[in-house]
Amino acid sequence: MMARHRARSLICGVLLALAGPGVAQAQETQTQAQAQAVTPAAPAEPRAESFEIGLSTEVIAIGADFNGARLTVFGALEGGDYQLRRQGRYDILVALEGPRRPVVVRKKERTAGVWINRESESFEIAPASYSLASTRRLNDVAPAPVLRQLSVGEDYIRLALPRPEAEAQAPGSGEGMGEGSERRDEFAAALRRIRSASGLYAETYGSVEFVGPTLFRADLRLPADLPVGEHVARAFLFRDGVMVRQRQLSLRVVKAGFESAIHGLAVDYGYLYGLFAVFLAVVTGWLGRVLFKRD
Repeated sequence: MMARHRARSLICGVLLALAGPGVAQAQETQTQAQAQAVTPAAPAEPRAESFEIGLSTEVIAIGADFNGARLTVFGALEGGDYQLRRQGRYDILVALEGPRRPVVVRKKERTAGVWINRESESFEIAPASYSLASTRRLNDVAPAPVLRQLSVGEDYIRLALPRPEAEAQAPGSGEGMGEGSERRDEFAAALRRIRSASGLYAETYGSVEFVGPTLFRADLRLPADLPVGEHVARAFLFRDGVMVRQRQLSLRVVKAGFESAIHGLAVDYGYLYGLFAVFLAVVTGWLGRVLFKRD
């Protein structure tokens, strides 16, 4: 009996010795799994801000009594941080760009007592009108190179296509069009000054305001001589001077009433319109002679 008991104890010890590494490995694997289970997950990245915009109208009709208009651009900020908004770290810029058309700027000089055109510069894509509204002054919203790259602001809107000689310049040099020529910059500044004086180019600060936790609105004043054609409303969302998102919508400006009929006739039937204008001028002159001639 004693020999049999010793043999059984020896066999059990051998079996436990052989099973020991596997049991230890299983216990280690179980411990690692439990450690992974209790490790907190990495925090989720904050959702990026976004926003949508809408216009108070999509068509503006210009008649004989048109003396300007007010356009309201409203929108909603999505995914924004409430604390950042309360601290004023969100900025919104809204701009309405008129049709881009080529324009020639001429410089007059007095020669022999007569003012004549001496120099000129052409700008291929100058907006016929430009209205901007912002939460703050542009220099407080973003640095000048960013505004120039985005073509935002009266002083930074792109007026012409880049020229080949401008490729060697440093980015952001020149007056924002890539020319780098002081002479061209002078003419560009003159174009902006002339259109600002006539009300075609205008900027207002503090005219974009939040009317709720996420809703905002911007009011744009449009001039009485608003050009006809396709306009583009562009909105930009900035956070701490960095542009986050931008949106754009189209706005049509059309003539209405008798002016619309005359404009359509001139555009669609230019030859007939010219003949009718000459005939009307001849008839008007003849009637004036008949009615006001002296015997």
